[in-house]
Amino acid sequence: MEFAAGRAGHLHRSACLLTSGDTHLAEDLVQETLSRMYALWGRMSRIDNPAAYAQTVLVRTFLTQRRRYSASERPLAELPDGPALHDGNDPALRLALLQALRELPPKDRAVVVLRYWEDRSVEETAHALNVSSAAVRSRSSRALAKLRERLGGSLAELRTPA
Repeated sequence: MEFAAGRAGHLHRSACLLTSGDTHLAEDLVQETLSRMYALWGRMSRIDNPAAYAQTVLVRTFLTQRRRYSASERPLAELPDGPALHDGNDPALRLALLQALRELPPKDRAVVVLRYWEDRSVEETAHALNVSSAAVRSRSSRALAKLRERLGGSLAELRTPA
């Protein structure tokens, strides 16, 4: 399927951010998302933007899984393998950001990923998460404050000069 091949990489990058770098869970999320998209493919003519819809399915699948697993699964240690570094980003900065994202509640993490990684508007994010625009703005503000608090001055220390 051409759509799956074209969107899989982007979906995987978003899923990695949602899962705070857990590449295995990210792969599962992408697979589940693409499976759901395949099941809907015959009705896709009614969807204006299939790529944006796939991102919405990805985020909703992530939130559903987080609710399901939150009562029974707990991470035991740090991730066994770090994120892949293909684009020359600083590993320490990337790990610090992923750790800070990991500490956010799932819904706050989803808002940050949609608003600042996917560059969606408040209204688009609200629609994707099935919440009000006010909820997105307050979650966004709260999540960014938590990220600033966790990263503090360490973000400037980790950044490599250009």
